Amino acid sequence: MKIFTFVFENFHLSLIYKTDKIMINPDIAPPKNPTLRSKFKGLSIDNDARMFTNARKGLSSAIFYQFAQLIKMPDKSLANLLHLSPRTVSNYHEKHKPLAPAQSEHLLKLIALFDKGEEIFGNIDEFNYWLNKPYWDSNEKPGDWLITPGGVDLVMLEMDRLAYGYPA
Repeated sequence: MKIFTFVFENFHLSLIYKTDKIMINPDIAPPKNPTLRSKFKGLSIDNDARMFTNARKGLSSAIFYQFAQLIKMPDKSLANLLHLSPRTVSNYHEKHKPLAPAQSEHLLKLIALFDKGEEIFGNIDEFNYWLNKPYWDSNEKPGDWLITPGGVDLVMLEMDRLAYGYPA
């Protein structure tokens, strides 16, 4: 018996070859990596009104650390994007204090952006590569815009253009 696994983007197909018969076995397909959406599904990143409500309450610093780990960004870099010091985030975490609404909103927008980036580019690594690649006509990179919620919105618009086939 031989097992062949074929991967087409996010679809896995395993075939079992027994002498003269080929059987499809969906149970052998490798497990999918959890997506950002599945990790943060309780935050309602698709709904602006719910995102606003969550931001107003303040996000847990645990979400900050989990997000930083999932997107492979150092805590210091993510804290800088939110205009916080890493020590401040650490203090919030130790005291179980939520992030301020402004930082919570910014973090939620970043989570939504990286979720869309993972969807469009296939994985976080490819999306991070795109974020750090200069535009063809300047030295500016999409990642440079992430320091404000408005900048996150502009990068989101650029990704929508890419998704519909327009060059960025």
